[in-house]
Amino acid sequence: MKLESLRDLYAEQLKDLYNAEQQLIKALPKMAKAASSEELKAAFEDHLGQTRQHAQRIETIFEQMGEKAKGKTCKAMEGLVEEGGEVIKEDMNGGIKDAALIAAAQRVEHYEIAGYGCVRAYATRLGEDDAATLLSQTLQEEKEADEALNDLKKPDLDSEPRGRHGPDKALRLEESRLGARLLFAIRPRRQYAEVPPLPIFYR
Repeated sequence: MKLESLRDLYAEQLKDLYNAEQQLIKALPKMAKAASSEELKAAFEDHLGQTRQHAQRIETIFEQMGEKAKGKTCKAMEGLVEEGGEVIKEDMNGGIKDAALIAAAQRVEHYEIAGYGCVRAYATRLGEDDAATLLSQTLQEEKEADEALNDLKKPDLDSEPRGRHGPDKALRLEESRLGARLLFAIRPRRQYAEVPPLPIFYR
């Protein structure tokens, strides 16, 4: 199908997101089952409920457009879900697997944040105010889900080996990183004046 207008692109990307949500509805229970932390299990289970609601919102938007909701296979989400499936199958101790599951889940969230940011911007541009409101709600919930994953207790990695040079080398590396950040902070701002701002839907 040839996309000839912004409205065509908008509808196409809504279909992509609808299919992505359907894939997640199937994947999240498996991720919850694989998690060892009760807190992480609860986060996945809570987001499953939200994901169903996100799919329902897209159905509502299609109804407002006079179309039936149908998904176009989202290849990106297929890859992300497959990667999460590999994490589930990997032989890891509980804390490390939880950390890997969090990483896989955040990749999904970042993809969805980008996708919903775009379609919300398209809806606004097209004057679809009701749809833009629904998409803004979903976008905010995806951002909150990402923050919730950030806030989850990470496994205690301090007990992991730091390599043959031991903790002293790790400390020196951290000091060098701190020095680099300080150096960047004190450089004249005019050197970075040409860097363009982020698109508004990422803010």
